[in-house]
Amino acid sequence: MPLTLTIDDARWEKHQRDLLDQVPGLVPVAKGNGYGFGLELLADQARRLGLTTIAVGIAQEVDAVRAGGWDGDIVVLNPWRPFDAVATGQLGDPSVIVTVSRPEDLAALARDHAGTRVLVEIETAMHRHGLQPSQVNPADLDALRFEGWTIHLPANGSLSDARTLATAGLAVRTGPIWVSHLSASDYRALHDELDVETHMRVGTRLWLGDKGSYRTTATVLDVHPIKKGQPLGYHQHGAAKDGFILIISGGTAHGVALAAPVPQRTLRQRGVTVAQGILDATGRTLSPYEVGGKKRSFAEPPHMHSSMIFVPGPDPLARVGDEVPVTTRMTTVLTDEIHRA
Repeated sequence: MPLTLTIDDARWEKHQRDLLDQVPGLVPVAKGNGYGFGLELLADQARRLGLTTIAVGIAQEVDAVRAGGWDGDIVVLNPWRPFDAVATGQLGDPSVIVTVSRPEDLAALARDHAGTRVLVEIETAMHRHGLQPSQVNPADLDALRFEGWTIHLPANGSLSDARTLATAGLAVRTGPIWVSHLSASDYRALHDELDVETHMRVGTRLWLGDKGSYRTTATVLDVHPIKKGQPLGYHQHGAAKDGFILIISGGTAHGVALAAPVPQRTLRQRGVTVAQGILDATGRTLSPYEVGGKKRSFAEPPHMHSSMIFVPGPDPLARVGDEVPVTTRMTTVLTDEIHRA
């Protein structure tokens, strides 16, 4: 009775190979929940694609991609810090490439862990991690195995920004340039104009770019008729009208209905938020579950492993054992089963 992710293997892989053809030097990213597919599966898929380097988010994810059969190089995107015991324990691993974003950390590695493979992160308009290339002591790079400069651009990163930052890094030390969040055409332009090796890290576009190649479904576990005003659920709120309560697999443990905050920059975005607030206040929060061709309201907030969905009218439109579509946020969902067709 699971929440299930089904992958159309041939279509999913075709999208990935098409992108590889457009992006020479592509490095796949496998981090977090593995974009809904899991880190081990993504590591295995990257190996099947013939890639030789993979990127993970944090040092604690290195073992997970290795469990998927990965035996190539692994870039850890989160910058190394001396207080991270797991990351420090990996410094002697010849297949691990660490990211460094502070001059003092670069100096510490050069002093205490000579020969470590390092990428030096340049600060971008993101202002998340990074340093100015002018802050780098060339002598520190001499003591390390310098793998290049890494540039983490904003989501709308521009070729101009990438070019400026790459030029600044290369003025200090020649080496490969690693970027993210460029369009394929902008990346190819950068790749063609630089006289050094280039790589582009890609996660979302690679794994989630063809939405028709995967789908999430949930199982109907129980169906109960209910009358208007009849109490239901943990909190015993009365039903808004006659209809049916459907108990469907998937709940908070799976990340169902989780959403990230969205900046309210436009009138339309604000209107949608206000409308959703009104629905929430009247107990009609729309769920991600689709029954009878449309999304239905939660009868109450999701439970740990299942959700209570309200279907008004004389027909529940689904029976116990039916599979129904569910819209999931792939970067937070944890499905029970993955089927590859």
